[in-house]
Amino acid sequence: MTGFLNWLQHSTGGLLTLSGVGIAVLLLMIIKFKVEPFIALLIAGLLVALGAGLSIEAIVGSAQSGKNSLVESGFGGVLGHVAAIIGLGTLLGAILEASGGAEVLTRRLLGAFGENRAPLAMGLSGLIFGIPVFFDIGIFVLAPLVYVAARRSGRSILLYCLPLLGGLSVMHAFLPPHPGPVALAGLLKVDLGWLIIMGLACAIPAWIVGGVIFPAWIGKRIHIPVAEEFVEAAKVAAEKNKDRTEPSLGLVSFIIGLPLVLILLATFGSIMLPKGRLLSVFTFFGSPPVALTIAVLLAFWLLGTRRGMTAKDIGELSSAALRPVGMLLLVIGAGGFFGAVLSATGVGKVLAGTLASAGLPLIALSYVISCGLRIAQGSATVAIVTTAGIVGPQVAEAGLSQPQLALIGAAIAAGSIIASHVNDGGFWIVSRYFGISTKDTLKTWTVQETILSVVGFAVAAALMAVV
Repeated sequence: MTGFLNWLQHSTGGLLTLSGVGIAVLLLMIIKFKVEPFIALLIAGLLVALGAGLSIEAIVGSAQSGKNSLVESGFGGVLGHVAAIIGLGTLLGAILEASGGAEVLTRRLLGAFGENRAPLAMGLSGLIFGIPVFFDIGIFVLAPLVYVAARRSGRSILLYCLPLLGGLSVMHAFLPPHPGPVALAGLLKVDLGWLIIMGLACAIPAWIVGGVIFPAWIGKRIHIPVAEEFVEAAKVAAEKNKDRTEPSLGLVSFIIGLPLVLILLATFGSIMLPKGRLLSVFTFFGSPPVALTIAVLLAFWLLGTRRGMTAKDIGELSSAALRPVGMLLLVIGAGGFFGAVLSATGVGKVLAGTLASAGLPLIALSYVISCGLRIAQGSATVAIVTTAGIVGPQVAEAGLSQPQLALIGAAIAAGSIIASHVNDGGFWIVSRYFGISTKDTLKTWTVQETILSVVGFAVAAALMAVV
């Protein structure tokens, strides 16, 4: 028994087996036995941590240690980033819907593209807004458009959310100023201009296949209605708003665009401006919680109070919108804990070391290592940064040109988005925010991410052969 535990906790095969069994148990609890994902994630994380031989103090903490436990760091690490953003984005979406603002925007999109091309309009929105905006923020701000379009058409929400998600995902992975690509530029010593050029060259074909063609196919085979909580909240808001005139498109565009512009100014300011007061101002107002708070307050005033809503109306609207958010946060936090446990076991380092000795071509090696790290621990940014650190010395010795370096970076970025599953916070955001079951999220979102990854890498490898 002791020999088995030593193999399980300290060998490459044992750690990989342990993590694989943990993920299998998690999926079994959720899919087969219908255990609430929040509970299932906690149970699976605790089982893997105990199986890996992590100390009780490391897992749950103690009064004497004075250190954060995996429970605290796992939950706190992810919720510290997304909790305020989710709440504020939900409120912004609710007031846009209640005021008729989202309806105005959707009608214009449908008018420009037509009912049959509305999914394409959603996908283009994801591509455009995904350049300056983080993946999760893009979902929280743009999801109301998806809900309205899906509800109006009566078709599966997959036809509308997957193109949007595909656009947001490829932009977040391949293009600066997102953290992963920016880190790549520094670690691989590649010019940001070339990274943008090659990133777009790989991202656009990947989005066409994974963000346009695949959603059109899968959306006709899996019908998922708009989340009931949103429908009920929208009905209450519509009843209160039935006698009010619609807001102008310019006003609605200003409310939605304001946080995007503020965030864009902060991200590009951090790259272009020297340290000083101006950069501090941009950084403060462009931080996602501050930018969204400003947008929400302006929306409450311009779309609510000035158009006849009372403080009581706004309070009831906010309560209805935030009611489903609690469980969403619990699931995301538990996913963060599960990912932290897998990271603490050392399985990511073990997997990377195993793949690095496989003798693959440099661009394929970079992709495979990034894929392995993504699957093992869930975070795209962590996969990018860790992979760049692993292959960096080999890349430096290869004497590659700037375009070739950028393609290595694109291959790493492609690997970082493959097979989003239960240890990825984005998986649970997609599942809960669009009302998709865990099983169907694996069939749709996980497959879409894999398609985006494979096509992006294929383009990078093809370009590598000719530059």
